[in-house]
Amino acid sequence: MIHSTTTSHIRSQQEKPSIPLSVWMVGFMMFMACASYVMIYAYCGIFLKNVAGVSLSWIGFLEAMAEAASYLTKLLSGVISDQMDRRKPLVVAGIALTVISRLLLAISPTFALITITRIMERLGNGIQSTPRDAMVGDIAPPSRCGESYGLKRALAQAGSLFGAFLAYAVMVYTNDDYTSVFYVACIPSVISLLILIFFVKEKRTQKISAITAEIPLPKAKRKHPIRMENLLRMGRSYWMLMLVASIFFLARFGETFMTLHANGSFSLEPRYIAMVMVAYNLGHCLIAYPAGYIADRMNRYWVLAMGILMLILSDLCLATATGLTTFFIGAFLWGVQFGITQNVFTTLIAETVPEDLRGTGFGVFYIICASSAFIADTLAGQIGDHYGVEKIYIYGCVMAIISLFSLMFTMGYRKKK
Repeated sequence: MIHSTTTSHIRSQQEKPSIPLSVWMVGFMMFMACASYVMIYAYCGIFLKNVAGVSLSWIGFLEAMAEAASYLTKLLSGVISDQMDRRKPLVVAGIALTVISRLLLAISPTFALITITRIMERLGNGIQSTPRDAMVGDIAPPSRCGESYGLKRALAQAGSLFGAFLAYAVMVYTNDDYTSVFYVACIPSVISLLILIFFVKEKRTQKISAITAEIPLPKAKRKHPIRMENLLRMGRSYWMLMLVASIFFLARFGETFMTLHANGSFSLEPRYIAMVMVAYNLGHCLIAYPAGYIADRMNRYWVLAMGILMLILSDLCLATATGLTTFFIGAFLWGVQFGITQNVFTTLIAETVPEDLRGTGFGVFYIICASSAFIADTLAGQIGDHYGVEKIYIYGCVMAIISLFSLMFTMGYRKKK
């Protein structure tokens, strides 16, 4: 009996399909794309403020437009991808747009062009992200779907860390020449496009919905347009969760303000600014898998509460820091909260709304994210300009505390049901 059980276990392990090559290629594509993004993003805010002389208010407004555009195009590209027979053309279009934005920025890094290229880059990211994630779900064998998504995220985070260290190396080698960093950032961006075009093979059969691509769910058999009766049918628990999301995303503005805080408040030399992104991405990378493991084994509302608590602690560190040690702890915790909360909202939406209304549920969520992100980054820029960049994190802390209380209220309501 023991022998037969062991034999069957070994056979099942042998018969378990491997992760397809195209999933690995998507991961390497993301490695290069994320490396390029971090190289630009780490120094874009510093360049605008210190070289171009742009105020924090304008930087905040630029970040607001960029992030809102990204969320809205995620929704639009997800809807289009679900209606098309293929995902890859949308992914190619999105990556190509980011490549063009990198090249334009390197050629002429002025405020006007940075504004255009930043929005282009976020539009490109929004266009390609949902069909790209859905393509992984289509390619991966059902028994290796979770591992395939984990591999993709791991390679993306590794690319972010590589990009931060590469940006630092270029700054040291060129004696703090921002333009050189922008030029070098074009190389991994072009490589990511070439990997996608020549090495990623898609499947024509679509197994999952692109709108819910962050958590691979089957496509709904029935689709409903956004109508008032359908919005009401999503239930009170969903709308209470959306209230929490709207307040939470008001507290989570862009990481650009962290780099500006490090440079302006602690006189961190420009070449070392990339280390802020290292701390942030390290926190994200280390917590992402444990957070997913825990979320599958306990109430996800409590996992979300832990993420919000990490955001509060991060804000407190960044607002009260008198030295770089406390600041970097805050940057690390900012990455931790992002790693915990990244997919919790989307998973809770999938569990809360009726199956045939998931597309509508995620659509409303993306619109709320876009609106809150726009307000958060705009307010952050205004607060930083008038009261100091450290006060941004006091505002963020207050909003995070409000979102935590609203989450506790939501959990209490669900318990009474």
